[in-house]
Amino acid sequence: MSATGTATANRDQIESLVRSIILKSLGAAAPGGAPAAGNGEAGPPKVVVNISARHCHLTQDDVDVLFGKGHQLTPMKRLYQDTDFAAEETVAVVGPRQRMIPGVRILGPCRKFSQVELAFTDAISLGIDVPVRLSGDIEETPGCLLIGPKGSLVMPRGVIRAERHVHMGPRDAEYYGVKHLDRMNMRIESPCPSTLEGLLVRTHPDWKLEVHIDTDEANACDLAHAANVILSKA
Repeated sequence: MSATGTATANRDQIESLVRSIILKSLGAAAPGGAPAAGNGEAGPPKVVVNISARHCHLTQDDVDVLFGKGHQLTPMKRLYQDTDFAAEETVAVVGPRQRMIPGVRILGPCRKFSQVELAFTDAISLGIDVPVRLSGDIEETPGCLLIGPKGSLVMPRGVIRAERHVHMGPRDAEYYGVKHLDRMNMRIESPCPSTLEGLLVRTHPDWKLEVHIDTDEANACDLAHAANVILSKA
């Protein structure tokens, strides 16, 4: 090979190496579609933390009572998990003190049970002693009155403070070394650094990695100004 050819080869090798280093440092995909990695291992998954403001889930029967027979929820915004959406419809939630929180968003699609999820401060305002529960675990929970544009109904149970949790698919579960219903901790690096312990792991083949905490928890750790969040097995 000529001197010119050798110089060209060396330059190509150097440029290839530089590109590889830059891709790794940015966490971008390496050529060929493989994830960039350091030390021969895949980089950490992207952790999305979403704040669950007060909301409710309704059965189709309860939607009929509140909004009229045959009414279908109107998707307003798709949520991070592909099957879920925030609906245009809202209801008012009334507690035993006759205090009301209007404009509580309904999340769709309809479920087999109706449930209202509140932050602790919401529950205090309404005068409801809410337990911390996994979504769907509504046995022996308090109820409330729901008011819609076409009617109202008394929920005998189903008002909870949702337990903080993390959704993930099989690959993310393998990366963190956890399984369904395990526990994880989350370190929030913010002006008010905090560690939230005992996040419940929920796995499903179709789920993307997503942490759900409520507004009280997000405000307490100043999540809005967090520079980084780190998940680890408890």
